[in-house]
Amino acid sequence: MDAFYTDHFILPLPPGHRFPGNKYGLLRERVRTLPGLRLKEARAATDTELLLAHEPAYVQRVLQGILSAREQREIGFPWSEPMVERSRRSVGATIAACQSALKEGVGVNLAGGTHHAYRDKGSGYCVFNDIVIAARVLQRAHPSVRRVAVIDLDVHQGNGTAAIVKNDASIYTLSLHGEKNFPFRKEPSDLDIGLPDGCRDEPYLDALDRGLQQVRDVFQPDFLIFLAGADPHEGDRLGRLKISTAGMLARDQTVFAFARAQGIPIAVAMAGGYGVDINTTVDIQVQTVRIAVSMCPFSLP
Repeated sequence: MDAFYTDHFILPLPPGHRFPGNKYGLLRERVRTLPGLRLKEARAATDTELLLAHEPAYVQRVLQGILSAREQREIGFPWSEPMVERSRRSVGATIAACQSALKEGVGVNLAGGTHHAYRDKGSGYCVFNDIVIAARVLQRAHPSVRRVAVIDLDVHQGNGTAAIVKNDASIYTLSLHGEKNFPFRKEPSDLDIGLPDGCRDEPYLDALDRGLQQVRDVFQPDFLIFLAGADPHEGDRLGRLKISTAGMLARDQTVFAFARAQGIPIAVAMAGGYGVDINTTVDIQVQTVRIAVSMCPFSLP
């Protein structure tokens, strides 16, 4: 199985910044010896690919370094050339993971899941929306991929993705998230399942089962993009849910088993994770990658 990385493109941040950029390098180091895993450097997304999800004026403001101070605050990163390169590479990694999944059933981006980026702006540590871009790249390049379902299990609702594809019937968005958590202004997904603070394993997994059944029955996707956020975990400082490590394992197993049972290729992006101890977040993400490797390859139609 192929896993694509971008962590060596360093995101320069001021001292004390709360974005846990070091988790990506830790994750790559932890998974590099997994049998059957091939680590590959991600290419950068092209301008043409970025425009599949974003307004030209926004893309140019990012590329030329003329984002306003307000736009930079909303993204959460100061502008820099390395920030642009890393953002391009993160999108390229999700595209590559999707293309790999078409061949082997499963592909992984060791970063990505930038679902807060809107068509005309970035937000919440998300510059470009890798999920929508990758879905549309696949749809244009592969006639067999007509309907893409986004299984967004980051603890924060995928507002940017939902807003971009709200009039696109070919991309279905399922978001299972903390109802009272960021973003405080949520965009309607095709299926939103908001969970209360303190939600534990059993109701979480029940909600996931219901959501996946609806994806299957209502949409019948040809391809899945899974945002495997580590932030529903009980050890996350921003998540506000109480999902155990065993519950996170069961979550991932449920999603991969769903893909395998339906014979649908699945690409994975790591999405969020802000553990009180960052090693806890990395542990959860290693668990996700390990399950992905164990599922690959599986038979496709």
